[in-house]
Formats: sequence, C-alpha cells, structure tokens
Amino acid sequence: MKTGFPLAFPGQTIGLLGGSFDPAHDGHVLISKVALRRLRLDRVWWLASPGNPLKVHGPAPLETRMQRARALIRDPRILVTDIESRLGLRKTADTLQAVVALYPGTRFVWLMGSDNLVQFHHWDRWRQIAETVPMAVMARPGSRLAARRSVAAQVLRPFQFPEYRAALITQASAPAWAFLNLPMSGLSSTALRQKGAA
Repeated sequence: MKTGFPLAFPGQTIGLLGGSFDPAHDGHVLISKVALRRLRLDRVWWLASPGNPLKVHGPAPLETRMQRARALIRDPRILVTDIESRLGLRKTADTLQAVVALYPGTRFVWLMGSDNLVQFHHWDRWRQIAETVPMAVMARPGSRLAARRSVAAQVLRPFQFPEYRAALITQASAPAWAFLNLPMSGLSSTALRQKGAA
C-alpha cells in the first residue's frame, strides 16, 4: 500500500464517511459508532474532502480540519484520512471507484446522513455511487421523512433492506442500502461555523 494511505485487508468491512468535516463534531462520532455496531464494521474511515463541489465557499485548510477531527475520536476503529486529496480526487463517484480498486477483497459501505439522501440525485453520477458500494443512510433531525420520499430513495427502493436486516448490506452486491434510525444529534458543521466554533 502507498505511504500515507490507510491500511485495510481482504475480508474487512469498512464504512466510508465523506465530508468536509469543517468542523468535525460529535454527530460524526455518533454516526460512526452506530455504523460500527449496527453494520458490524471493522473500521470507519472519515474521508476528509479537499473541498465540496456543491459548496460555494471553500473549507478551512485540510490539515487543520483533520487535526480537529482526530482530537474528537476516542475509538481506534475510526480513522481520519486525506486519501481523496492524495488521489487527487474531489468527487465521490471517482473516490469510491479508486478506493475499491486500491483495496481488492475489502468490502466498503458508504455512510451518509438522511439530509444528504434528500439531495443525493443532484450529486455527480449518483447512480454510479449507488452501484459501486452498498450504502447506509443515517437518520438526521428534520430530514427523515424528506429522505424517505426523495428521488434517490424512490429510484433505489427495490434495493432497500429493512432496518432489522441492515447488517446484511455489507455482504450484498451494490446497489443495496438501508435506512438506520439512531439517537438524534442536531449538531451540524454549518451551525458550528456560524457560531464561530470552527
């Protein structure tokens, strides 16, 4: 494996949580812990993005965001990585394709909040993302109903696993996804930036 890239081994199952993490907060930790437990993951990687193409203003410097994120984490199974920057990529579809190719035999699951599922159909090559790795959608305050009614949810409905069988998506071929309800955290990076916590 290339220097600076996270370690993963054939047979492991790893959740991928993408985002700018500007700043990372306890909501990200909660999502990661729930995913580790409910999906029986070996690891969760936080893919700290160089920048979100859908956001007008750029985030804080990548190294700053990664340091702040690492300071929050107490579980050794959660890793913050700049693999997207190291690969020279910015779009999720490209990142997932590259990661799957880099780690043959390792199973990956894309983790995202229900607020992202609402606008998932606006993401570049969103159908390709859904066909590359299974997905777990984590409930976020104020977006559960909208997420369930979203364009992407309707298109992907035939591939949805019931919540009580969510762990099976890690063994399924994509497209496969599950919606996970979890204790609600109202934290958001946007709100924290507006309060000056970033």
